[in-house]
Amino acid sequence: MKRLVTNKNKMLIAAGLLLLAFIGSFTFMYFSGLSRSTENAYISADVVNVAALVAGRVIAVHVKDNQHVHKGDALFDIDPEPYNIALSRAQADLALAMQSARQDNAEVSVARAQVAQTESDLTNARSNYARDQELVAKHFLSQQSLDDAQTHMQSLQAALEEARAKLAKALSAPEKTTERGDVLKAEAAIAQAKLDLEHTHVTAEQDGQLSNLTLAAGSLVGVGTPLFALIDDNSFHIDANFKETELSGIHPGQDVDIQIDMYPGQHFKGVVESLSGGTGTAFSLLPAQNATGNWVKIAQRVPVRIKFAQTDADHPLRIGATATVSVQLK
Repeated sequence: MKRLVTNKNKMLIAAGLLLLAFIGSFTFMYFSGLSRSTENAYISADVVNVAALVAGRVIAVHVKDNQHVHKGDALFDIDPEPYNIALSRAQADLALAMQSARQDNAEVSVARAQVAQTESDLTNARSNYARDQELVAKHFLSQQSLDDAQTHMQSLQAALEEARAKLAKALSAPEKTTERGDVLKAEAAIAQAKLDLEHTHVTAEQDGQLSNLTLAAGSLVGVGTPLFALIDDNSFHIDANFKETELSGIHPGQDVDIQIDMYPGQHFKGVVESLSGGTGTAFSLLPAQNATGNWVKIAQRVPVRIKFAQTDADHPLRIGATATVSVQLK
């Protein structure tokens, strides 16, 4: 009798274990169908490499490494004196161009007057020549006087052509001073000099935290050379690398639960923003060459970008920190 009871108990225990296993499997399958999770996730953000737009010697640094700054805050200054000199030189060139323009306008007036005067003298010479022809015909004037009148008339005709050529040359320049090439060039040089002078005072382009700052007063900086980094406050997100077999059902707009390893027990809310157009290896520096040698099929991972729904000032985010994300499929 005791043996029958014992066997019966064993059967009940076994049945209970099977039931628990079934319930556990069912529960796992059910809830796994409601979400997709991965621990292969990292915090990222837009990082701006701060660089100078003009070359020169740094005369002041207004910030420190790891300092938080706001848009428009001063970062550092480059010696403005060479650019002040360049601006003065450009302004002087504009003054010379304007002076040359005024001289050209005066030459036009002189050339007009010269043409008018020569035309008047030629008209008078033609009248005298016609009168002298009549007098010579009546033998009241010598042929030599007529020849002299003709030579004078021809000389005035040549002088008129020369005066008209000078007037045409003077008129070839634009009538408006502001349309002259040398004036426009000088004005452009002034605008560039002012812009360069403005760029000697470098400010933050957006709110964020500085990083890797080693710049000091006295340093020589070049154009476009990265000096330090600025991590944009409003760009923090998660790059979660899901296996390609786990992507089914994941799409933009889905809610995401985020747990960051540096803040145990703290949950953050996020939203799927986008899915990459390729796997991580497809964009690596040395992509895999699967057509060569021995090949082993390995499930690839596809980056999924997750945007934070909101951030907590008491839990500042750090790029590169690890996280675990769970995408809610339903």
